[in-house]
Amino acid sequence: MLDFVNTLTSQFKRLIMQGAGSRMSDREFLEKEIARWKGSPQRITQIKGHMYYENEHDILCRKRTMIGADGKLETVHNLPNNRLIDNQYAKMVNQKANYLVGKPFVIDGKNVQYVKLLKDIFNRRFMKTLKNSLKAALNGGIAWLYLYYDEKGALAFRLFPGYEVLPFWKDSEHTLLDFAVRLYLVEGYEGISPRIIEKVEVYDLRGVHKFELDGGTLVPDVDTESGEFELPYVTMTDDEETAAGLNWKRIPLIPIKYNDQEIPLIKKVKTLQDSINVMLSDFENNMQEDSRNTILVIKNYDGTDLGEFRHNLATYGAVKVRHDGETKGGIETLEITVNAENYKTILELLKKALIENAMGYDAKDDRLSGNPNQMNIQSMYSDIDLDANDMETELQAAFEEIIWFVNVHLANTGQGDFDGEQTDIIFNRDMLMDEGAIIENIKNSEGILSSQTLVAQHPWIEDVSRELQKLEEEKQKAMEEIERQQYNPFPRNEHQEEDA
Repeated sequence: MLDFVNTLTSQFKRLIMQGAGSRMSDREFLEKEIARWKGSPQRITQIKGHMYYENEHDILCRKRTMIGADGKLETVHNLPNNRLIDNQYAKMVNQKANYLVGKPFVIDGKNVQYVKLLKDIFNRRFMKTLKNSLKAALNGGIAWLYLYYDEKGALAFRLFPGYEVLPFWKDSEHTLLDFAVRLYLVEGYEGISPRIIEKVEVYDLRGVHKFELDGGTLVPDVDTESGEFELPYVTMTDDEETAAGLNWKRIPLIPIKYNDQEIPLIKKVKTLQDSINVMLSDFENNMQEDSRNTILVIKNYDGTDLGEFRHNLATYGAVKVRHDGETKGGIETLEITVNAENYKTILELLKKALIENAMGYDAKDDRLSGNPNQMNIQSMYSDIDLDANDMETELQAAFEEIIWFVNVHLANTGQGDFDGEQTDIIFNRDMLMDEGAIIENIKNSEGILSSQTLVAQHPWIEDVSRELQKLEEEKQKAMEEIERQQYNPFPRNEHQEEDA
């Protein structure tokens, strides 16, 4: 079963190198599409999601302003300008990713050999990549897993964030990929001066086409070893050191989607996250404006201007006023009190609204106080569980694509033909649970459900097949012990042997 096709040096390459006469060439088409996509609102939102996750919020660019003499806002530099960040958004991203894929998933199937091979490929390293991919999908609405062979010839997976990949779909449902463009930045040098280089890679059934984006123009990025800018996905070398390029029959880019609309989480909660940052920053600003918490009413000041008054007050702690005859000077104060309870109430409302809009849960929920039962726990987790259902649907579809490539890999490496073999990927959601009630329900279901189903639902089980094997081994030992006792119903102990 060979699902590779030979590398083609085709018309696509000639069009890119030479153009196609008067009509728009493939290269010109890609240049226009990349230019339109680079500054699109969708890509900017994806980048913003990753920035917010990494604590790069809009509050960091905030300036203090006031109304100037002409009635327009002016930047004020002599006021406290705190830029505090309470990153509830990143907390929601981590919570949702860990809820679904924080624990190792279970691979279940009838073919024991096949399940073992899948476990070798879907190892701990893959699970880490999968969790990072889901975080990237939450930040950008979509992320991409790229399949390749590493230096040791092992099948490996690499994560591309959504803002790096411009997909071209065959269908409106975004399920069949026609080809894709990846745009990423690398550091390089122009002479001895460092500069940022925009690299472009086009992925299609013919392989990877490499370019550099120079002022909006695609320039072929020729590989130093092969002298080509069009490379196959896989290079195989025979005993005579002859290299042959091979390509997959599908493009080895698998989309990992947060939801079917590919809407990033940041789009749902950005305004709430910004409001939380603003409220915290304003509260500290008001606390630090000590000299402005008291409004000074000055009568007959013995000075030239208010700047001198503030300087004398800050330096000496005193100012001079006139008090002669009918001219009476003095200073009165008007106190301004900052009500901390108002800030606290507003912040609590904003955080609650952010959790609800992000479809997460509050670990400090009142339903967990006292003696929570399973119904209260499920009620608290209802929102995140609904959202996790959508995420799991997208992940299961992605796993169908991944397993197709894995099956081809296993067939081409002589490990077996498992095309059409049925397997189930079971995600262990990280939910608080009343384990005692679950175990009691499992016990009450004995004789109604199969042992495999009951073991799979047990909260302490990670590997169903291994646990069933252990149970079978224990059962076999028990049977052997019964048979041994039936063969020798009166075993003699050590003391009886000594007496004899």
